[in-house]
Formats: sequence, C-alpha cells, structure tokens
Amino acid sequence: MSITKIHARQIFDSRGNPTVEVDLWTQKEVAGVKPPYVLPTPCFNVINGGSHAGNKLPFQEFMICPTGAETFTEAMKIGTETYHALKAVIKKKYGIDATNVGDEGGFAPNVSGAEESLELLVEAIEKAGYTGKVKIALDVASSEFYEKAEDAKNYDLNFKYADKEGSHKITGKELADLYRGFVEKYPIISIEDPFEQDDWEEWTDLVANTPIQVVGDDLTVTNPLRIKTAIEKKSCNGLLLKVNQIGTVSESIQAAQLCQSDGWGVMVSHRSGETENTFIADLVVALGVGQIKTGAPARSERVAKYNQLLRIEEEIGADAVYA
Repeated sequence: MSITKIHARQIFDSRGNPTVEVDLWTQKEVAGVKPPYVLPTPCFNVINGGSHAGNKLPFQEFMICPTGAETFTEAMKIGTETYHALKAVIKKKYGIDATNVGDEGGFAPNVSGAEESLELLVEAIEKAGYTGKVKIALDVASSEFYEKAEDAKNYDLNFKYADKEGSHKITGKELADLYRGFVEKYPIISIEDPFEQDDWEEWTDLVANTPIQVVGDDLTVTNPLRIKTAIEKKSCNGLLLKVNQIGTVSESIQAAQLCQSDGWGVMVSHRSGETENTFIADLVVALGVGQIKTGAPARSERVAKYNQLLRIEEEIGADAVYA
C-alpha cells in the first residue's frame, strides 16, 4: 500500500477535549474487499450504566441490534423507531428527567439493575412492533467492578453505591450463571467484556458454554498479540475494533483479518469521546465485518456515522448486502 498524501489537524471531540484528525490518501484500496459489499448491523447504545451514568446500574451499555432488517436503511428505521419507543416507555415510568441523554446518546434511567433494563428494552421493542427483528447486545465493562484480593476474585454489582453500602460481590462463575440466565430469558446475542481482562479462565468457560458472541475490548485492545493469546485460549469469539486504540489503520486491518481467519465476529467501534469524523463508517464496509457500534441514533457525532453508511448504501446500490 502506497500513501500518496497525508494531512493532520487538531480538532475537538464531543467532550471538548483536543484530539487529532488525519486525512490519508492511498494509491489503491486498503483492505482489498470486493463486491458484494456488506453493510453492517448497527448496535445502538440506548441504555447507559457503569461509569457512563449516574444511576446504580453496574453494566455499562445496553444495545439494540436490528438483525431482522433486510437493508441498512431499514435497520435505521427499525432502530430509531425502537429508540423513540424506549424514550416514551422510560418517560412514563421514571419521568421526563430520565430521558436526558449521555455521551453516546443513550438514556440513564434510575433502574435497579440489569434485569430491569432488559425488561425496558423488551417492552420498547414490542411497543415499536419489532419483536423478533431486534436483538439485544451488552457491554458489561466488568473490569470496572472487578475486585482482586489475595484470597479471592470478585465482581461487585453494587460498586456504585456510596461507601459500598449494599455491596453485592459474586464470583466469576456466579456472574457467568447470571449471563446465562439473561441469555435464556431475553433475546441477547452478544456480550462485550463480561469479565476482567486477565480473568482468562472465566472468558474461556463462557465461550464454551454460551451460544452467543462474546466480544473482547479490554481483553484484546485491538492488539494482534492479545488476539493471538485469546485465540489460543478460546477466550472470546468477537473483537471490538478501535482504530485509535491500536494506533494505525494497518494494524487495525491486521487485527480484523486475524480474527476473521479464526471465525470470530468483528465489531468496528467509536469511542466515548467522539468527533463528526465518519471514517469508521467507511472502514466497516471496507473490511466487510458486518457490525458497527457507534452510539444511539442521537447526537450529531454519533448519527454522522450512520448517515455516512446510508450514503454508502445508496452509492453502492445493487452491490450492497445487509449483514
């Protein structure tokens, strides 16, 4: 791959922090993907918890995924209508203040826990008329509530309570059982970072005994060396791909192709602090990985990626297929 031109500039992200945007031109396509081009299933982050919200919810993200759509355009219609149905459900149950949105456009109602959040999603999906067409994905970000002592490794589901009041510590195996119970009861198809990044044994057990996509973010950090270890240990079967996490487009492509060679899924991702740059929309189609996570269908820096994908689908025309 020959680079013909490069230009960098300082800009600001959605949190007001300075960052760098780079424009890059090459002589030919980078990833080498040929038609038909795969438009991704969008994973909309619609309920926030963890460090992204002031509620008591330990899990960081609850996402809706319009897997039953036939085109990306239809997926956006399904996703946005379900998002607005969820807003109405939350407003009725928790009041208008609960419909304020966070960094990634999701809501942060004062729910009691993960199960209450899942019930809200199921109700919104049904209210929007898309039962069966919309599935659920989670980003647990469990490293945030992992506690390691000399004699024990625990996960504190009440880690956000003041002064640890109501501490609810469970083992990795108990947390895995909790996930399996959710998967049996709700239409969950993907769980990201279910365990702390070095709790390899629990990762491997979950992959072996749960029929869903298990995505590594903190576990793999888009790093081919960490990915190779995860492949050897069979610790996950999905990669969260963040270009500025590994640092270069070339390494990102290498990471994606390494995962695909082992049959993993790959989900191209935004960051919590984002800009209006739409590069990841082009990248997810170029790589043909079929999944993208870039927030709720709200806030311009998130919607910009979805709008770019609509343009790409229109431009590709008959050569476009939906994941």
